[in-house]
This record gives sequence, structure tokens and C-alpha cells, in this order.
Amino acid sequence: MIVCSCNVLSDGDVKSCLAPGPGCPRTPAQVYTCLGCSPDCGRCARTIRSIMDQALRAAAEEACGACPLTCGLDHEHVHRGHAEQAPALANANI
Repeated sequence: MIVCSCNVLSDGDVKSCLAPGPGCPRTPAQVYTCLGCSPDCGRCARTIRSIMDQALRAAAEEACGACPLTCGLDHEHVHRGHAEQAPALANANI
């Protein structure tokens, strides 16, 4: 789906630059930079932010599945049975 008609960017283009690690864009402006363009009218910024949030949320949930006791996110379904331990461990900076 095209999310930016000015730069002809698709949701797949946005997702392609959201690789895990320190170089992962954290703002729509950084996504534009990653894709070698710049915002024009800016109407797509909210959509790009939404795509980023969904992708990063999915990555965080996947990480929580690997180690649910240290997850700092509020995933009641993931932490069922560990509700008392999870917040303490998440705040312990382990």
C-alpha cells in the first residue's frame, strides 16, 4: 500500500528500514532519511508512525515471548502466572 504519494513510499518500504538494532529509525524523519528522501507535504507522517509502532510492538512482543520475566511491557497474557515477578525484574536493570 502506498503511504506517501509525494515520495511513492509503500508500507513495505517503511518496514524494510525497521531492522532491529541501534540504527533502527525512531521517528518518521529518520525513516525518510533511511529511504533516501525527505517529507514533502507531511500528510503521511502519522501513517508512517503507525507502521513503525506496529512493527516495533511486534518485535517487542516477540522478545517478550523469548524471556517473559524480563519484559517491561504490560502483556497480561504473556505474564500470566508471573505477574508479581515481571515488574520487579523489568525494573531491576538486569
